[in-house]
Amino acid sequence: MAQERIAAARNRAAELRRELDEHNYRYYVLDAPSVPDAEYDRLMRELVELETRHPELVTTESPTQRVGAEPLAAFTEVEHLEPMLSLGNAFDAQEVHDFDRRLRELLDVVEIDYVTEPKLDGLAVSLTYHDGRLTVAATRGDGRRGEEVTQNVRTIRGIPLRLRGDVPPLLEVRGEVFMTRSGFVEYNRQAEARGEKPFVNPRNAAAGSLRQLDPVVTAQRPLNFCAYGVGRVDAELPGRHSEVLQRLRDWGLPSSGEVEVVCGSDGCLAYHAAMLERRDALDFDIDGVVYKVDRRDWQTELGQVARAPRWAIAHKFPAQEELTRLLDVDFQVGRTGVLTPVARLEPVFVGGVTVTNATLHNMDEIARKDVRIGDTVSVRRAGDVIPEIVGVVAERRDGGERAVELPPACPVCGSALVRDEEASAVRCSGGLYCPAQRKQAIRHFASRLAMDIEGLGDKLVDQLVDAGLVASVADLYRLDVEALAGLERMGEKSAQNLVAALERSKATTLPRFLFALGIREVGESTARALATQFGDLPALREADVEALQQVPDVGPVVAQHVAAFFAESHNREVIEALRALGVRWQSHEPRPAADADAPLAGSSVVLTGTLEAMPRTEAKARLQALGAKVAGSVSKKTAFVIAGSEAGSKLAKATELGVEVLDEADFLERLAIWERD
Repeated sequence: MAQERIAAARNRAAELRRELDEHNYRYYVLDAPSVPDAEYDRLMRELVELETRHPELVTTESPTQRVGAEPLAAFTEVEHLEPMLSLGNAFDAQEVHDFDRRLRELLDVVEIDYVTEPKLDGLAVSLTYHDGRLTVAATRGDGRRGEEVTQNVRTIRGIPLRLRGDVPPLLEVRGEVFMTRSGFVEYNRQAEARGEKPFVNPRNAAAGSLRQLDPVVTAQRPLNFCAYGVGRVDAELPGRHSEVLQRLRDWGLPSSGEVEVVCGSDGCLAYHAAMLERRDALDFDIDGVVYKVDRRDWQTELGQVARAPRWAIAHKFPAQEELTRLLDVDFQVGRTGVLTPVARLEPVFVGGVTVTNATLHNMDEIARKDVRIGDTVSVRRAGDVIPEIVGVVAERRDGGERAVELPPACPVCGSALVRDEEASAVRCSGGLYCPAQRKQAIRHFASRLAMDIEGLGDKLVDQLVDAGLVASVADLYRLDVEALAGLERMGEKSAQNLVAALERSKATTLPRFLFALGIREVGESTARALATQFGDLPALREADVEALQQVPDVGPVVAQHVAAFFAESHNREVIEALRALGVRWQSHEPRPAADADAPLAGSSVVLTGTLEAMPRTEAKARLQALGAKVAGSVSKKTAFVIAGSEAGSKLAKATELGVEVLDEADFLERLAIWERD
């Protein structure tokens, strides 16, 4: 009976893998998804549960295994089976005509068909498949050797871990890892909401993501892949490059949907003009187009010169840069409090529009580029991307230029500024008070895991702030039915419900209140640890950086953020107003910080799955209070894994490594003993 169940599980797992691979193929290669995302997620959850119950069924090609490797100490160097050649460039029509003429003369033919495609602005990589299985992925490097990034590439869902159909014993694929514009914008939006540093542009985002030492970080980035050619192949391939691209698609590898076969230099130039016109409407950055001789036997005959093939060339787009003068620099305060220097420019026509402002990103960027007010600067604009200053023409300086200096305080609210060295950012410390951060602070304060004010959604927050009814989170508790009922789409009954919800939210807990304050890098777990350590707000408010660092999960950076927040008078005023308006919680005796004699001192513990008795954030805080380090991945150094329901690949990894696994009942039993001791 048991054998039958295992056989049934094995068959179902294989069926789920085939179905998920098919959905990935339809989504990334055919651009024709056959099921909604929710159905894909359901199938993935079913496979995770099957593999968790039967770890022996896990395979390296399973869709569940895209993330799970340990972080690397450093990248290793690998040699490409065939060199990754770079391309020569053409910058105008005459150079394209000359390129076509040279090839026709060398081949002694009347005309040549070319494969044309966009030149993606990403990071070139090489993928090696043995018997259809992805074994090695590497960056271009110097063309002969590159950095191995296999574990990171495995996290990119558009790259198949196993190819489809009848595949060669050995296949080396060349392509580009890139980030779409829409993916880039959404990732930056989420990063800023988390208080993290946003990326400058999609290319930097793709390159930086692929070179993360921790593949878990790479997996969180919206990376894509486009195959454009092959290196070494142990099999006979079709006679035309356009047919090779189709063969790659048949094997499950995505290639560009913008590929066309054209005749001669006139066909190439027509394609270039069409792509240039469409450039800004595309969802990915391109800096030109590529022309390749279609016939592969002609490619072989033409060969290469230096490190570039004779049979291909990149036709670059006109530069979207112009020179102008930097008149002044203002500082804007974003919704997370970050100050962004904005250049005020003499009007200049760039990329189809007149530009008067450009971003300078941060003070480190200003120092790196040595930008000074009065400089002649090069300004770049690409599509809808915010214009930026690329560099300075130092030769045009006359001595009248002056350095860019930070304002002495927040230009919006006058609060003190805090330098975030790690993120190269300067922030306003008046998070609860600053008008620039007002809407974001209120949304966070009212969220479910904070004060949990039911009915206070984003649109209503916008209305309250725009109508002048709420200037800080304390003003929420001054709202009455009459004021609310006058808002658009807010009747008297809805107003009564919101006032009642506000009243209910006044009775809270100290961890929730601390989390609601929106202190930088203080999440639920850290808020709980702070509350446990200090017992009540006055003791926490007066704690110095050294005392704060005694709290589990609080390092020097977080300690500085907490101390700076409570040192700002505007924040203290808002907190006092909240207390005066009835916000309250039950205080308790502070718990001493865990020391070397704590029950779990020095132990690495991993949480996975869902716990019924408490949120995982609470479990994490309690483990940390006992001296444990709560890690995100399982290794041989892990002391034990706590596995709740629907535990995933971490449980399978623990089983594989022989790490002790506690179910929830075992964990609660031991937790009671540890905390009692």
